[in-house]
Order: sequence, then structure tokens, then C-alpha cells
Amino acid sequence: MKYAVTRKNLILIADREDAAARELLTESDIGMTQPEESSAPEPVGAYPHARRVGNLLFLSGIGPRVRGQQQIPGVTRDDDGRVVAHDIEAQCRSVFENVRAVLKESGATWEQLIDVTVFLTNMADDFDTFNSVYAEYFSTNQPCRTTVEVNCLPTPIAIELKCIAIVD
Repeated sequence: MKYAVTRKNLILIADREDAAARELLTESDIGMTQPEESSAPEPVGAYPHARRVGNLLFLSGIGPRVRGQQQIPGVTRDDDGRVVAHDIEAQCRSVFENVRAVLKESGATWEQLIDVTVFLTNMADDFDTFNSVYAEYFSTNQPCRTTVEVNCLPTPIAIELKCIAIVD
């Protein structure tokens, strides 16, 4: 099944090619957001930080890295470069600030977040701290949230967020 998101509706489109269905989405309904002068960390692959479809803004997975730096907040490495410890609180704060930056650069705000998917690499050790920091940042806006444990993430980070915001 295919779906089209228009400025006002989510519409189911049959699997068949349908000219009327293709016309539901126009260039103004779909857009990628990747400002040249971004404060968010560089993506680790060929994808934008955000993509707008209708009045929804979809953020790619965002971690705690800092733009232009090799050192990752909250990551301690030994002399051989192996990760020996991580500070989940520092990583959470950095991730939330990176999400804020991408939202702002995309014309949205923190309060417009409607859904957050959280990926943690160590649920048993990190969930309570993550949940505390999350409660600070989301004291007024409380989007839907899903938290899952994953084996690893593409860089040596302990948390990544995937978000959806509604925009005007």
C-alpha cells in the first residue's frame, strides 16, 4: 500500500500507478532540509537531516555528535581509541540540542514534536537516566514516544532519536 500525505490529509493510494494519485503530492508538499550553514552534526551518510512532506517534518536519526568534531560528548576512549565508557546524561543533552537545531533550521520548534523514537544501546543501564533527562526537556510538550534497545548504532554513541514534527 502507498500513502500520500497532503497538506490536509493522509490518503491511501492503491498499489497501481494512478495519475490522480501522483498529482496529490506537488513539489511544494515535499522538501528536504539541509541548510549549508547548519549547527547540527554532519550526517554519517547520504541523507538529509529532515524532510518535509505536507505539514509533517520527518527527522533522520540524530545522535549526540558535535559538528566538525571527532570527539563525541559523553564518550571515553582508551589510548587505542576503543570506547571504554559513556556518559548517557551528556549524550542525551547533546542529542536533544541537536534535535532542537535541526527543528529550528527546518522552520519548526520543539513544541511541534509529535512523535519521538529513541534508540538506546544499553536499556538496562541507561533507561532511568535517559528518562530523567527526557522529562526535563519534555516537561511542557509530550509527544508520543517509543524507546527500543539496539545492539549498536553507526558511530560509537549510546543514543539516537528519530522524530516527527507538525509544521505550519
